Amino acid sequence: MDERFDVVIAGAGPAGAQCARDLATRDYDVLVLETEAEDEFPRGSNKSTGGTFPSMLASFNIPNDVVMQFTDSIVLESPNHSYTRRQTGAVLEFADFKRFLVEDGQAEGAEYWFDARVSGPIVDDGEVVGVSYNGSEEVYADVVVDATGPSAPLARELDVVDLQREQQAIGIEYELEGIEMDHPDYADLHDAMMLRLDHRIAPGGYSWIFHTGEDTAKVGLCYIQNDSHREFAADGFTIDGYLTRWLDEDPRFADARKLEGKQHRGSAHIQMPTGLSTDRFIAIGDTVPTIDPLWGEGIHKGMKSARAAAITVDNCLTPHDQDTSAEQMALYDHLWHTDVAPKMRTRLMMTELLYLAPNERYDTLMRDLNSADEGTLNDANNGDLLALLKLLRLDDASLVKRLVKERYLN
Repeated sequence: MDERFDVVIAGAGPAGAQCARDLATRDYDVLVLETEAEDEFPRGSNKSTGGTFPSMLASFNIPNDVVMQFTDSIVLESPNHSYTRRQTGAVLEFADFKRFLVEDGQAEGAEYWFDARVSGPIVDDGEVVGVSYNGSEEVYADVVVDATGPSAPLARELDVVDLQREQQAIGIEYELEGIEMDHPDYADLHDAMMLRLDHRIAPGGYSWIFHTGEDTAKVGLCYIQNDSHREFAADGFTIDGYLTRWLDEDPRFADARKLEGKQHRGSAHIQMPTGLSTDRFIAIGDTVPTIDPLWGEGIHKGMKSARAAAITVDNCLTPHDQDTSAEQMALYDHLWHTDVAPKMRTRLMMTELLYLAPNERYDTLMRDLNSADEGTLNDANNGDLLALLKLLRLDDASLVKRLVKERYLN
């Protein structure tokens, strides 16, 4: 007899595992298919900085013991200036976080099959009815969820998403010890998450130092290989080369040492979703994509997308006459645009404008932030147009004109 579940989820990342966790608490028969082997999980998919906020921990009942360090501030750096604001944060031990979600979901009744590489959807009469995995193996469900991230084997084949290569961000991160967290030439980074805008280090992107206790931190960078990257990039440099140059040149790393086995690589797409759901199918997390375009925070939004998917599935499967049509699944689309990633288009525009700016403009931005009201950055970060206008200068007209020409007129 064919294996059958209420819901099959492809991928055991934070979004997939949280969706399973939510649905299992509602007593649905849930199966998660995960590519990695159980005894190694999540060795190959441990790709996040783990930077998030206590509101995520509280909203999803995440224990403190998966947190490496609670932070008290966010620091923004440009090549020559910085801005510090009070903002509580949490730097997770990402592997522990993922294992907790899986184990907690299993305790609620979710079933996990490891060593199960999803290859494509099973479609019958135009509707998704299951998933193929490990070549010829099949499993069936009333609803299928793609939480595989940028690979998106189900969502791509169903034409739900169109992830564009030119909008793909790549990142690399080391965990280091021996860092001078309070160097006299820089802002104090104790109990801080720092983001640096500097095209010499991350052309068309940003770099970071997330304090994880004493003299240790997560240190990395990411960028999108777009027009901004091509304009500011150094000839022949790979992403590894940029990180190596930063570690060699920044005096805070003069005595720093890499922690063995603590190197992470990852990618995500920074673009508007082209689709979110269809008949009997939903895409969540970085499959959509859901990552915050401006500062790269993806954990909280991925978890929110998981919960929105679980709410949608519950709404479709609870009635006696179950309805998993595209029309009913569109509840997820509504929740995504209103609760998961509101004002996404505005935030994407802000991101593109920010990365078009030269290093000199980043220096003036830090000075402007230091003289602005405390809430200005927060309001601008939330897509408030008036707050954004406060941070623009007359000289930015050329950047806006260029953005409009490159993005909307070509």
